[in-house]
Amino acid sequence: MTMKFYDALQMDPSVLKRKIAACEVKREKTYYWVAIAVRSVLIVAFAIVFISLLSAVFGSDNTPLAVALFCMMLGIRFVNFEYCIGDYLITLAAVLAILVLVPSAAAVVPPVLLIPLHFAGFFAILCMTTQRPEMGNGGLYSFAYIYLTGNPVVGEALVRRGLLALVGYLICGAILFAKHRDQHKTTRFHHVMRKFDLAVPVYLWQFRMALGVSLVLTAGQVFGVERFMWMGFACASLLSEYPYSGNTVTRFWQRIVGAVAGSCAFFVVYLVTPEALHPLMGPLGGLCLGFCTDYRYKTAMNCFGALMLGTGIYGLQGAVILRIVDTILGVTFGQVFAFIFHRLAAARFLTVPERE
Repeated sequence: MTMKFYDALQMDPSVLKRKIAACEVKREKTYYWVAIAVRSVLIVAFAIVFISLLSAVFGSDNTPLAVALFCMMLGIRFVNFEYCIGDYLITLAAVLAILVLVPSAAAVVPPVLLIPLHFAGFFAILCMTTQRPEMGNGGLYSFAYIYLTGNPVVGEALVRRGLLALVGYLICGAILFAKHRDQHKTTRFHHVMRKFDLAVPVYLWQFRMALGVSLVLTAGQVFGVERFMWMGFACASLLSEYPYSGNTVTRFWQRIVGAVAGSCAFFVVYLVTPEALHPLMGPLGGLCLGFCTDYRYKTAMNCFGALMLGTGIYGLQGAVILRIVDTILGVTFGQVFAFIFHRLAAARFLTVPERE
């Protein structure tokens, strides 16, 4: 029996594509393809309206936080933090405070303090939000942290960013309460933290993710790498794969292939498209992303939005080259770090199966 169209719109494209593969009736296949298309259009349209509205109110320099809040809002509808709503609302406030303050602090502190600052901030976020990395929270909050670290603000703009975070907290908190208030009623945040043990895969994953991202962001900032957050995204994508594994070679090559293919595709489309249509290339990438389930294709489509912004700063050729180089630097750093971490730490700690 075909599900209701509204219910189909709530499902991930990977689930819908599995249903398409299982369908024997052409009409049902078309039904689910239409659901994927409508879902993608609605998300992109809502993103444009939501982000544009917040940017207009709180300033274009705070658009990165508006983007992060939009992604958080979508994720919070389906994934909670695995403990009671009261503690959840407190830790959500703490997460937003870290996202506002730590990236701006990292832009002004001495280099010697960058690693401990990034590690403390990002590790705290992962501990509060990502008890089940397979649900995607790790990638979501690492994106937010890295994106904001690459776009820090100070002074009056920082005040506006704090006010925007407050608005985001009210929106996300309301969604949390509506969707998750009856879940995990007897589990407190301190119960979760009391279980912390690097011999458990999820906690080892959190530690590796936080340390690796902290190191790559610090390297990018210290050595003055242009658009160093692209390095961070690439490294984080390598380390975010779960269940924990010391072998990251497959994702290493997938990320490079996706970034090169996406950057080259953007370059060609940009050249053959009339200048008046160039602003639509970011939304086009978002629409195509809604159809993607393969990691390589997702990586390729993500290039469109990133390069649309980068082209305005570095020019078309400069942005494309920088995207590819930063990606290679980021995944290479992540690959080397993952290998060393697994040899020195994981092989010693990872001795017990993951707890329920």
